[in-house]
Amino acid sequence: MAENRQQTKSRPATLVRRREILDAAQEIFGAKGFANGTLQDIADQVGMTHAGILHHFGSKDQLLLEVLEHRDQTDVADLDGGRIPGGMALFRHLVRTAMTNMRRAGLVQTYAVLSAESVTDDHPGRAYFEHRYTELRRDLREAFERICEERGITDPGSIEYGAAAILAVMDGLQVQWLLDPTAVDLGRASEFAIEAIVASVIDPRPSILDI
Repeated sequence: MAENRQQTKSRPATLVRRREILDAAQEIFGAKGFANGTLQDIADQVGMTHAGILHHFGSKDQLLLEVLEHRDQTDVADLDGGRIPGGMALFRHLVRTAMTNMRRAGLVQTYAVLSAESVTDDHPGRAYFEHRYTELRRDLREAFERICEERGITDPGSIEYGAAAILAVMDGLQVQWLLDPTAVDLGRASEFAIEAIVASVIDPRPSILDI
C-alpha cells in the first residue's frame, strides 16, 4: 500500500518534470537547432543532470520526437476531439492558428528551425516532417474537395497546387515574421494568402500573369 501511494504521488511530479524538460528542449532547439542544442543545455535550463534527461527520454533523438509531438498537441488542444476540422472550417482554423502563433514566437521558431534542418541527411526529425506534410496536404485536399462538391465544381484541377501552396505560404510567412515581426503581420498576411488560394481553387479564372 505504501508503495502504491508513493507511485500515485510521484507520477504527477514526473509528468510535470517531463513537461518542464519538453519546454526547455523546445526553447533550446529553437534557438540553437537540434545539432547544436545539447542535452546539457537542456539539463542546465531545468536544473538537472545530463543523465537525468536521459532517464526521462532515453535519447536526444527521442526527446526531439516528443518535442514535435508536444507541439502538435498544443496546436489542437482547443479543438473538439483534438482534431482539426474539415471543409471551410479547416481554412478558418489555419488563419486562427497563424494569429495565435503571433503570441508564441518560441514555438514558431522551434518549428521553423527544426523543419528546415530536417531536409538534411539522417536528421532524426525527417520522417516526422515528411509524414506531417503528407498528412496536411491530404487534409487540405479533402477540405477543398468537400467545398468543391458543395458548390458543384466538377473540375477543380488546382486542388493539389492549392494544398501545397497554403502550407508553403504559412511556413514562409512565419520565417519572415520571425526575422522582423514589425515588417510582417503574420495573422493578416496569412489570412490574405489563404483566402486568395482558396478563392483561386473554388472560383478559377484565367491567369492575370499571362504566362
